[in-house]
Amino acid sequence: MVNIGKKYDIPQHFFWLHGPIAKPPVEYDEKTEMWNVYGYREAMEIFGDPETYSSNTLRVTPKELLPDEGVSFDGFLTQVDPPDHSKLRKLVSSAFTRKVVADLEPRIAEITCEFLDQARERDRFELVSDLAYPLPITVIAELLGVPSSDRGLFKAWADELFKSDSTITRKASEKQQAQAQDRMRTWHEMSAYLGSHADERRRRPRADLLTRLVEAEVDGERLPDDQVVNFGILLLLAGHITTTVLLGNTVLCLDAYPDEQRRARADRSTIPDVIEESLRLLTPFAMMARSTTREVKLSGHKIGADELVLVWLAAANRDPLQFPDPELFVPGREHNPHLAFGRGIHFCLGAPLARLEGRIAIDLLLDRFDDLRVEPGSSVELIPTPTVTGVKRLHLA
Repeated sequence: MVNIGKKYDIPQHFFWLHGPIAKPPVEYDEKTEMWNVYGYREAMEIFGDPETYSSNTLRVTPKELLPDEGVSFDGFLTQVDPPDHSKLRKLVSSAFTRKVVADLEPRIAEITCEFLDQARERDRFELVSDLAYPLPITVIAELLGVPSSDRGLFKAWADELFKSDSTITRKASEKQQAQAQDRMRTWHEMSAYLGSHADERRRRPRADLLTRLVEAEVDGERLPDDQVVNFGILLLLAGHITTTVLLGNTVLCLDAYPDEQRRARADRSTIPDVIEESLRLLTPFAMMARSTTREVKLSGHKIGADELVLVWLAAANRDPLQFPDPELFVPGREHNPHLAFGRGIHFCLGAPLARLEGRIAIDLLLDRFDDLRVEPGSSVELIPTPTVTGVKRLHLA
């Protein structure tokens, strides 16, 4: 059995990469003053009850970690509960239908080939900077209507937001407070950037998603400026990070399991199964947070109102009660209802796009590399935050 965590010397705080999850399905952590949920069944129960488990976690976040008065999260979809959630989600759901996404396939393949051709001119191929990052950010930038040439700026923002290696806690340390202020400065920069583009669309509309947001109406009224900007930020960030991480993780799996790589190379129709198993085994966004609106019982534990509950998707996707041999990379599992894209009303809108980008990129990488493997002697550097599972740099031989 290949242990991904040990093979690539991944730090132990990514605990779900180092063997079976030897934890109860639900436990309270007195140090962090939060509930942790590791079980698959319990995670499904939470995602199926948004009335009890609210997505608005800001209301129970320490005030030292809250955004300053100049930052608004109004309309930020991942923090919105019903009934407002369904109204706002409809505004962008039409941009990510299966047909709309399928029509993007030729353009995605074209962009992928362009980046691979550019990388061929260099001595080394670094997966993240040469392909896994620029591919999805170019696609989402074109959809949104902002210059893809600004992708260096977008990456700097994403790196700042996901650079923290701190333990998650409701007790705000000085280090966490300083990191929160850094993130707020980044948020100000993103808001100003997208706000200027939104203002320009009001004057000169285009055939892009940002124009649709500016012109959209909810209950007969246009969206407030803050909501338009927050929609744009969410799409820009979530629209590329999942695919970036997914590609790196899938290559790690194919390197660790060469027999599966040979099968995928021989039969490209199996690539979607490879991607789904990669999403389960190395879940990109390892955790989702919820806040309780009332006292509730979960797996025999009484959880009070206004508690912060961390649902560890990465652990639930390795729950042996749901997935036989959860530590193994088994493409084409008979039953693989993983939670990598969430579940319920907040299921990831961009999941079809991420899957398509992943399939195209892996297919073309197999075409370009006779043996898709990590460069011998090179280290696998992960994104430091424990809530994201993905490589920051990955040199290929």
